[in-house]
Amino acid sequence: MPSPTRSVTLVLGGARSGKSRHAEGLIEAHPAPWLYVATAQAYDDEMRARIAEHRARRGEGWQTVDAPVDLAGAIASAPAGMPILVDCLTLWLTNLLLAEADIPAARAALAAACRQAKGQLVLVSNEVGLGIVPDNALARRFRDEAGRLHQELAADANHVVFMVAGLPMIVK
Repeated sequence: MPSPTRSVTLVLGGARSGKSRHAEGLIEAHPAPWLYVATAQAYDDEMRARIAEHRARRGEGWQTVDAPVDLAGAIASAPAGMPILVDCLTLWLTNLLLAEADIPAARAALAAACRQAKGQLVLVSNEVGLGIVPDNALARRFRDEAGRLHQELAADANHVVFMVAGLPMIVK
């Protein structure tokens, strides 16, 4: 496989804004195989159904790696040049918060892995900073950490897309 150029795209948006479908299209514009790095954990039937829905719409050519906590490791260990889709950063952040992990260290490791990635890397995340101030400390911390994560990754990304009602708005 030829040595590809690094390209990182951050796709942000609200719930059901079309983030994942848009990100899948960006990755599928490149030759297969493609790597889907999943961060969700199925703790209940509803989440299992959501995960099954995401898997069902991806066709041949997709390989899935579950990385609910070690996202940086999953990106770093991906085959060189294989297009990578990470879905989603806010679920990963939730997993870290619930595990009482060192968020700044995990964020730094992820940013470093993104900078070292070879080829196409598309990161999907929920924009949670557009609503009201949450009413509890954990939710406020989650919102603040998501904002910090998005700012750091967007600064290094080649492209940033904000999804609204299934429509991509190019931010960067």
